[in-house]
Order: sequence, then structure tokens, then C-alpha cells
Amino acid sequence: MNQVEQIIYELEELRGQLNGLIKEKTELMEPQIIETSQKLDRVLNRYDKLINNLGFRS
Repeated sequence: MNQVEQIIYELEELRGQLNGLIKEKTELMEPQIIETSQKLDRVLNRYDKLINNLGFRS
């Protein structure tokens, strides 16, 4: 699995976790939701940086 595929896999996993937490919890400000959302943000930033470094965007 290359770097892009690995990050996409992580993104899909975190999105699934976040969606599950949102359905389960009563408040969006629950610590688990915030933590998972922040993890997702960090992985999205890694993905964006990698894509830019590989030249997939102009």
C-alpha cells in the first residue's frame, strides 16, 4: 500500500468512527467527537500536503 492509499484508508476509518460517534452521542461537543474530528483534520492535512508534494494539484 503506498502513502496515498494509506492516508485514504485512515481517512475512511476516521470518517466512519466520527459518523458513529455523532449518531451515538447526544452532544457534538463531546470530548470523543472533538478528539476524533481533530484526528481527521490532521490526516486531511497530511493528505493535502502529500498530494501537493507529489504534484497532483496545480
